[in-house]
Amino acid sequence: MSLGQLHYTSAPPGPDGSGFRFTALTPGLPQSVLREAEQLIGYEPPRNAPSRPSATELEAFPRAFSYSELSDGSRLLARTVYTGADYSGRWGNFHAHAVHLAPGRQLPDGALPVSAWESPGWAAATPEGGAPPALAALPPSTLLDPAGLIAFAASRAPWLATVFTDLQRQAEDETAPQVVLVERDSADVARWVALASAALPREAAHRLTFTTYTRRPHLAGQRIVGVLPDDAHGLAGSGRRYRVHDCSAPPPAPDGPAPGPHGSAPGADGSEPAPWAVAAAGIWSAGAFGLFQHAHRLPGEPFTAGPVSALALCAGIDLPSSHRTAAARWACEHPAELDGQELDGLVQTLAAPRQEAPVPAAETAALAELFARVGANLRPETAAPLAARLLTAAVRSAEPVRPPDPGALTDEVARQLAAELGPELRAGIADPAGGFARPLRLLRVAGLLTVDCSDLVAPLAHRLAAALLADPSAYGGELHETLTDRPDLHTALRRELDAAALAGPASVTVLLERAPVELESREPESREPLPYLRMCGWKARGPAGGGDRNGDLRAVLEAARVSVFAHPPLLRVAFRLVWGSDTPTPEEARYVLAETGADVHRPAETWPFLVTAALNGRPGDPHADELAHELLAAFTRELRPHDRAALLLLEFARDLRAGGAGPGWVDRFLGLRRAADPVNPTVLEHVCGRIARRLLTDPGAGRELDDLIRSRDADLCAAYERAAREDSVKGRLQREPSYFADRFVDWNAHPQAGGAWGKVRGALLDGVLRPAARALPAEDLAAVEAALAKRGTRHAEDFRAWHRPGALSRLGLRFGGRDNRPGKTAPRRRGSDSDSGSGSGSGSGSGSDDRYRDGGVR
Repeated sequence: MSLGQLHYTSAPPGPDGSGFRFTALTPGLPQSVLREAEQLIGYEPPRNAPSRPSATELEAFPRAFSYSELSDGSRLLARTVYTGADYSGRWGNFHAHAVHLAPGRQLPDGALPVSAWESPGWAAATPEGGAPPALAALPPSTLLDPAGLIAFAASRAPWLATVFTDLQRQAEDETAPQVVLVERDSADVARWVALASAALPREAAHRLTFTTYTRRPHLAGQRIVGVLPDDAHGLAGSGRRYRVHDCSAPPPAPDGPAPGPHGSAPGADGSEPAPWAVAAAGIWSAGAFGLFQHAHRLPGEPFTAGPVSALALCAGIDLPSSHRTAAARWACEHPAELDGQELDGLVQTLAAPRQEAPVPAAETAALAELFARVGANLRPETAAPLAARLLTAAVRSAEPVRPPDPGALTDEVARQLAAELGPELRAGIADPAGGFARPLRLLRVAGLLTVDCSDLVAPLAHRLAAALLADPSAYGGELHETLTDRPDLHTALRRELDAAALAGPASVTVLLERAPVELESREPESREPLPYLRMCGWKARGPAGGGDRNGDLRAVLEAARVSVFAHPPLLRVAFRLVWGSDTPTPEEARYVLAETGADVHRPAETWPFLVTAALNGRPGDPHADELAHELLAAFTRELRPHDRAALLLLEFARDLRAGGAGPGWVDRFLGLRRAADPVNPTVLEHVCGRIARRLLTDPGAGRELDDLIRSRDADLCAAYERAAREDSVKGRLQREPSYFADRFVDWNAHPQAGGAWGKVRGALLDGVLRPAARALPAEDLAAVEAALAKRGTRHAEDFRAWHRPGALSRLGLRFGGRDNRPGKTAPRRRGSDSDSGSGSGSGSGSGSDDRYRDGGVR
C-alpha cells in the first residue's frame, strides 16, 4: 500500500507562484483532493501566542493533527505545526505534512489513524526534490505509550463516560453533534482520541475523524474537535451542533451537578451516560484497556453493555448494577465465550458484597439465571458465595428470586446462612399477608438451609388450599416445584383438600380439573386414604360419563378406596359429585336404595335426596310412587309429617295403579292433600292424573266420579279433563260403543253442579265426545244407542236429542233443560214419550239409574 504525500507551507517564488502553496506532492494526486486539503491543513496561532516566539516558545505551540474525510470518500491524515518566520522573514508561517488514503483504504496493517500522532515519519520541512515518493507506512508514535494513556485516563475520569457517550451517538447517527474537547495542550486531545479509538468498535474507530487543534471550531468538519480554552467561549449554548467538554477546568465540585454512574458527570444536556460508555470508562480508569480488543471479538451488537461489562467484571472491575445485570444476561446467552478463569472471575465479582441496599431486582434475577446456567461448572468455593447471595436475596427481596440448587452451598456457608436467615425465614413463612408465593419460596430456602419449619407447614397448606379453591389458576410452576421439593407440604395440602372435599366437593373438583395437583403422596409412609379427595379426583379426571349416573356413583365410591359402610359420609359426597344441584330420578334413587340399603343413608344423611327424588319425579312415572312406598317403609322415623303425607299421596297413586285402593278414592286423596299442603305440583299432578285415569278406565267408578264432582276440586277436575283428552281415550271412544256410552252418561252427570265440574263437562261433551260421535259410522252410533238403552231408555233418548243437529238440543244438554225448582214441570220435547214422566234434553240420568240420584234431575 502507498500513501501519497502533500507538503504545504509559505515558499519563495517558483513555477507555482509564491506564498502559501503545495511545495511537494506525490505524483498522481487529484486536483480535487488538493483543493479540499488546502482548506483542512491551515493553521492559526493561539490568540495569546507571542508574535515573535523563541525556539523554546515555538515548541509549546499546539500541533494540529487531523484526520478528515474528503468528498470523494478518501481520507486525509495531516500534521500542521507553526514554524515562525517564512523565507522572507515574515512571521506566521506553518508547515503541513499530509498523507492521502484512497477511498476504502486504511493505514498499513490496519493501524488506527491516531497511532500516527507525532510519528517519526512526519517531516518538519519540505523535502528536497519537490516530488516525494508515496510512503509505505507511518511508524507509530512513541508518545502514546500505555502507561501515559492510563495516567491520562485517570486524570480525565470525570469526563470519560460522557465523552464516550457522545462518540457512541456519533457512531450510531451521522447527524449527532460534534464533540468539542477543550484542553490546554493539543497532545491531550490526541490522547483523548487514543482512548476513544481503543474503546470504540474497530470499524467505528477507523471512521472517527478528528483534529487536535483549531482556532475556528465552527469551521471544522471533524467528529472530534480540539480547542484551547480561549477558543471555546463562542460554542456555549449550541448543544444541537456541539457537545462541549471543558477538561481544562476542574471537575464538578461535590455540591455541583450530581455525577453519573461510576463517578462520571452527566452530559452537557443533563442526560445520563450510556451503559457502554460507562463500562468503557471503567476499563480505562482501571488501566485494563487490553480488554477492549477481546471485547471487540465477542458476539453481540456494537455498543451493547453486556460483553464489555462482562470482561470488566471478569477482571474485577466494579460496575453499577445495570452493567452487572447486562453482563450476567450476556454470559447466560454466551457461556462458551468465557473460559473457566474468566467465568470464575465474573462470578466472584458478581458475588462480592455490595454497598447498594437493596440490590435491584433485575440484577438479582439475572444472577439467578446465570447461576442456573453455569453454576454446575463452577468450583465450589466460587459458587458458594453467589449461591449465598441469591439465597439471602430470596429471603429479603420483595421480588421472586429463583433459589440455587441444594448442592451449591458448602456446609460452612449453609450453617452461616441458616443462623443468619433462620428467624427471617420463619417469620416470612408464617406471615399470611401478601398471598402464598413468598412463603413458598421461603419454605424452599428453609429446606436448602435445613431450617426447621415443620410446625409452619400445616398453616401454610391451609392458606394455600383456600387460595387455590378460590382461584385454581393460582397453581403454577413455582408452586409445583415447591410441592416437589417439600413432600411434607404436598401431604399437608392433600389433607386440606380432602377436608374441603367433604364440605364442598364441587370446588375441589373444579380445582383438580384446572390444576395438576398430584393426588398420590411421594412419601410411602404417609399415604393416607384421603377418600374425599380421591373421589373428586375421579370426577375431575376420570373417563367421561356415558349418561349412567348410577354407574358413576358406583365408580366414585370405588375411587375412595374406603367402604361406604365404614364411612357413610362418602355417600353424601358421592351424591353431590354425581348429581350436583340436580335431583336423582326416581328410578336412579330406587337403584341406589336397593344397592346400598337404607341403613347407610341415615348416618350419611342422604335419605332426603331420595325423598326429593320421589317428590320431584315426572308425573306418571311409576318409579315415583314405587319409591315413595319404599321410603315410607325404610325411613319411618326420619320422615317429617309433611313429607310423609306427600309420600302417602304417591303411595296412594301406586295403589290406584295396582288396583289395590279401596273405595273412597277422592276422600282419601283430599285428606292426604290437606296433610301435605302445600303439595309439590308434580306430586299433585301425578296423583290427580292417576285418579283421573282410573275413573276413565274402571267400570265401577261411578260413585268415585260423584265424589269428584261434589268435591269441586279444581285440580282433580282439570286432571280428569286432561286425561279425557288423551289419545287413548279418543281411541276407545272410536272402538268401544259401551265405553262411549259410559262416558256420555258420566259427562252428563250433575249438569247443575257448576264450579269446576260445570266447566269440565261442557268442554268434554263439545270438545271430545261430539267430534268422536261425528266420526262414528251409523252402525256404531246404533251400537252406542243400544248400549245406552241398556242403562235406561232415557239415556238413549238423551243421546239422540244431543246428537240431533240443532242448537236447542245442544243447549239443553249443556245447560240442563229441566227446571228442577219445586212445582215446576219440565217442558216436553217434541217426539218424546209422553208417558215417560221426564223432561227432554236434560242429559241427566233417569230415575231408574240411582248412580246420580243425588245430583240428577228428578
